[in-house]
Amino acid sequence: MSDQLIVAHASPTLAGLKTGSLFSVPYESRACLNGELRCLNGVLSKKGLRAVPVRYTDTFALIYLYRPDYLKRDLEHTEAGSILEGMGYPCGNVNRCVAALEKKLREAKEFPHEIGLFLGYPPGDVLGFMRNPHCGYRAVGYWKVYGDVECARKTFFRYRKCSAVYADWIRRGRTLEQLIVRTAAG
Repeated sequence: MSDQLIVAHASPTLAGLKTGSLFSVPYESRACLNGELRCLNGVLSKKGLRAVPVRYTDTFALIYLYRPDYLKRDLEHTEAGSILEGMGYPCGNVNRCVAALEKKLREAKEFPHEIGLFLGYPPGDVLGFMRNPHCGYRAVGYWKVYGDVECARKTFFRYRKCSAVYADWIRRGRTLEQLIVRTAAG
């Protein structure tokens, strides 16, 4: 898994602007991919991040790269916790919540809409999407916005700007480790 691929799909998370990112990577063997993830997590964990495979197909793995401290904060939000508890998630433990998401991704026929809570999307927007994914949204960017459009647009701008800057930096020779912002917990 290349640094360029990770930067292309997870720059706002690497920069500490976003809770998590989800992206797919091709693989030839699970053992090789798991080895790559162990090495990657050696770098990520020093800076407060983690990457886990949450779903496999025959040729691709879906990777969830996230900041556990941010996820804990997000899931402690009353509305987010209520949504997840209502869906059977074990909300007292971040690792168990991620494991429950992974299980849902493996077993469900539909993509679980609550995944937005694991990516740092506003709970009101996630709930709006869960209730009516095709209507009622007021803007579209990294997610469908049902609530505060101005705040979401500013966030979308920051994410796009970060992604462009990180793509430039990786092209100029910076390493992934150099680009990761360390958080207080990292």
